[in-house]
Amino acid sequence: MALKILIYFPVGWLLSPVVNDIVALGPEQFYATRDHYFTSHFLSLLEMFIGLQWTYVLFYSPREVKVVAGGFSSANGITVSLDKKYIYVADVMAKNIHVMKIHDNWDLTRLKVIQLDTLVDNLTIDPDTGDILAGCHPNAMKLLVYNPKDPPGSEVLRIQDVLSEKPRISTEYANSGSVLQGSSVASVYNRRLLIGTIFHKALYCVL
Repeated sequence: MALKILIYFPVGWLLSPVVNDIVALGPEQFYATRDHYFTSHFLSLLEMFIGLQWTYVLFYSPREVKVVAGGFSSANGITVSLDKKYIYVADVMAKNIHVMKIHDNWDLTRLKVIQLDTLVDNLTIDPDTGDILAGCHPNAMKLLVYNPKDPPGSEVLRIQDVLSEKPRISTEYANSGSVLQGSSVASVYNRRLLIGTIFHKALYCVL
């Protein structure tokens, strides 16, 4: 019997040149990431394949809307530190997380980049420790070319001591795809971990 191969394009991650994620700073202020520069689907694909770094982070308030950080291959998940002093931005195609300082005028300054060996999708903060939790994709091609007999895996990373010279990176969860496919986000509360995916199910874990 012939093996059935499906070409799969995650709607919110690959083809949609719109706002990808937001994080609220107050009742009327938020930061947002834009994951592609072009609005044309064809140009968005071209942008990704030739490696343009034209995506950015926007700031919104009733008084102004402005670009506050740029130079991302594909600005994706975004979250804020517990003390509201730093913004963390996932660049999914570059496989890294940008640590950015918030200024009084809401502009952002890039302090450091944490390089990872996986595609980083969405970010959350552990409310007890301030660690970053990252929903990740260990194999990009398995997302693009979906094979039910060899599905995309899942990975959740924990980044500790984010502001130190050497942040500690550990694996909170990993699976080849037999249990969970295409992990995109993870949230923890009271030693309970909930992992979401692009197109598969969610997984509830006890740590």
